[in-house]
Amino acid sequence: MRRSVTAIVGFALAAILFVAGGLLLWGSTYTHNMVHNQLAAQKIFFPPQAAFAHPKAGTEITPSMVPSVSQYAGQQLVTGQQAQSYADNFIAVHITNMTGGQTYAQLSAKALANPDDTKLAAQVATVFKGETLRGVLLNAFGWWKVSQITYIASLAAFGLGGLTLLASLFGLTLRRPEITQETIPAAGPKTPAA
Repeated sequence: MRRSVTAIVGFALAAILFVAGGLLLWGSTYTHNMVHNQLAAQKIFFPPQAAFAHPKAGTEITPSMVPSVSQYAGQQLVTGQQAQSYADNFIAVHITNMTGGQTYAQLSAKALANPDDTKLAAQVATVFKGETLRGVLLNAFGWWKVSQITYIASLAAFGLGGLTLLASLFGLTLRRPEITQETIPAAGPKTPAA
């Protein structure tokens, strides 16, 4: 009786783990495809390989971009890793070079203090657009990571479910020694102690 209850609990736990694995896998696939499709719709491309041949400070390709961005040369931006690289190693570098390291908030405060400076106002608008795109790309990268984590969690749930199922089946197949009349000591008359 006890074995069958333990087996039923094991089978129920295995079923729960399989359902959880399925839901995690579905969530991972959905998130992965959503991020991919949204990035693909933007039609952002990395500069071609030829642009990386002569990197120079102040140009489209700076020396700092070569190790991190050149691996994606000419490719369309469709993955989370590409989005992170484009945001942090391409856009951020251009914004830093353009502003001398000043943030959008710092430039905006200067522009508000100097409303007649059209050059500064144009720079603030450009930095705002760049930082907005950068934020969107980093958000896509974050969700891409979530899809990777839920995929790993789904594999873990499927693995644990499989182990639980096997353990439950193994538990059912184990034989306990049967209790028979021969194994029970005969109860004879007790002799009084002397």
